[in-house]
Amino acid sequence: MCGIVGYVGLREAAPLIVAGLARLEYRGYDSAGIAVDNAGTLDIRRSVGKLSGLTNVLASAPVHGHMGIGHTRWATHGDVTEQNAHPHRDASGRVVVIQNGIVENYLELKQVLIAAGHQFGSQTDTEVIAHLLGNHYRACGSLVEALRQTAAMLHGGNAIVALTIDQPGTLVATRIGHAGGVVIGVGDDEMFVASDVPAIVDHTRRVIFLEDGDIAEITATTVQISRPDGSVVARAVQALAWDPVSIERGPYKHFMLKEIHEQPRVLTDVLRGRIDLEAGTVRLDDVTLDDAALRDVSSLVLTACGTAWHAALIGKYMIEQIARVPVQVDYASEFRYREPVLDNRMLLVAITQSGETADTLAAMELARSAGVATMAIVNAVGSQATRVATAGSLMLHAGPEIGVASTKAFTAMLVGLYLLALRVAQARGVLTPATMRPHIRALMALSSQVGELLNDGTDYTALAESLQHASSALFLGRQMCYPVALEGALKLKEISYIHAEGYPAGEMKHGPIALIDDRLPVVCIAPQDASYAKMVSNVSQVNARGGRVIAIASQGDTQLAAQSEAVIYIPTSTPLLTTILAVIPLQLLAYATAVRRGADVDQPRNLAKSVTVE
Repeated sequence: MCGIVGYVGLREAAPLIVAGLARLEYRGYDSAGIAVDNAGTLDIRRSVGKLSGLTNVLASAPVHGHMGIGHTRWATHGDVTEQNAHPHRDASGRVVVIQNGIVENYLELKQVLIAAGHQFGSQTDTEVIAHLLGNHYRACGSLVEALRQTAAMLHGGNAIVALTIDQPGTLVATRIGHAGGVVIGVGDDEMFVASDVPAIVDHTRRVIFLEDGDIAEITATTVQISRPDGSVVARAVQALAWDPVSIERGPYKHFMLKEIHEQPRVLTDVLRGRIDLEAGTVRLDDVTLDDAALRDVSSLVLTACGTAWHAALIGKYMIEQIARVPVQVDYASEFRYREPVLDNRMLLVAITQSGETADTLAAMELARSAGVATMAIVNAVGSQATRVATAGSLMLHAGPEIGVASTKAFTAMLVGLYLLALRVAQARGVLTPATMRPHIRALMALSSQVGELLNDGTDYTALAESLQHASSALFLGRQMCYPVALEGALKLKEISYIHAEGYPAGEMKHGPIALIDDRLPVVCIAPQDASYAKMVSNVSQVNARGGRVIAIASQGDTQLAAQSEAVIYIPTSTPLLTTILAVIPLQLLAYATAVRRGADVDQPRNLAKSVTVE
């Protein structure tokens, strides 16, 4: 959720940087800071809270100079304090860094640095980057080379921008993985660098988007981009249209595609301020139920509509398996009509992207009137659901989702539900810090794994060619992959207008098998989990009836590949988090098919983003 802005040129840097950060406020943050090279002196100002706090600090203690970097932080590692706010210095105090993302191996790197005599003034992973960068810079004398060496040591998706007062007039930046974007704005005798286009469009619409692994050396008049092996590459300068919608879309043809590709960053943002690997704990500050209240909860009710309901189905597996608390899942549109049996030891969790879904709000009101505590997992800040919830809200911080078919909000919901499961397990003593850490590590790795999926070279256009003329499609999965099948089918029908049905694979012989012939694409979600052998059997049964199998399989699965018309591989993770990895190819498949059919991807017919009436 963090915002990055940098400037080098002829103008005063601070006002431009602060204005750019203001354009990124929609991303959410809890502190802000700026560093400016003032003729060889590094001036840093930081504050907790809104950007207005930093503005007040700068009013009383101005900074001057023509090169600087600024940052708005949403806490990941460490509390919300001025010491943890960016930018962060190296040991010499002459190199300064800002960062988006999570350094998955920061603890190991920090321990090595401490053993070498380094002292840290913050709890952040970003300060580890600063110390590493400073070490390499003092050894090689080149900041861009030092960044290359530092980046090679980091695990996880990150966007990094840095400067040193020893190299006046030069910024360096890199994009590692997909958790943080980097865009360079090309001006006249000035350059900008930012985490998103809105921060710089007031000054230029000529931009360069860094790709995974790119390392940029930026001066007021030049940009040189190189790869991890040191080879120099050319990245095209793109001209953004003056149309505000086109500007917001950046290099993507549709908002849906942009939002699919934002998921590595979003999954990192959901974790910010909520996980502590060192302590082995999870905290949900905006959820007001304390440990005693969570221990007293007898069961949870997850209620939602559409895509959010699919998230709830997966959330049931997460909470029951991790926290060992019974969970029931209800369509919000049916909940209030079935006269549910409620008691005051239940916790109702409403899941909604917009926070304004009429049926979901009605379910919350019904529960509240029965004395049941209610909380919301919601993306829209200040929405009605956050005001109705009596036990607080778990905000997703996914940012605006413009495409009607939900993508990044769905995967954010799943991470939010996983965090809730961990928090309940922690409160009830089901997980200790030692047993919590593997869960946290798996969550931290998720962003990079999704980035790998988005960059794995799968030809979804070719797959779409085989789907575009189908009149129907069947999606099959078992256990927690059954809701993934439901979500994959929903995405396809929403935006391509092909009828699609998600089904538990074990039920295939109880009806859907009658539909299978050589005209029916069957998408089988079959990672190598406890149900893998059963799914392979289902695939064999589809093949025996001439069905066309598209398999979602674990990396390296040759057995399933041999039985499928096409296979899409996903990285290996824990079974519960595999659901998130498995849904990414289904989003891309639906998108490519809709484009191939000439459908309106972002605004499919008859659908609305927020359903505020029954």
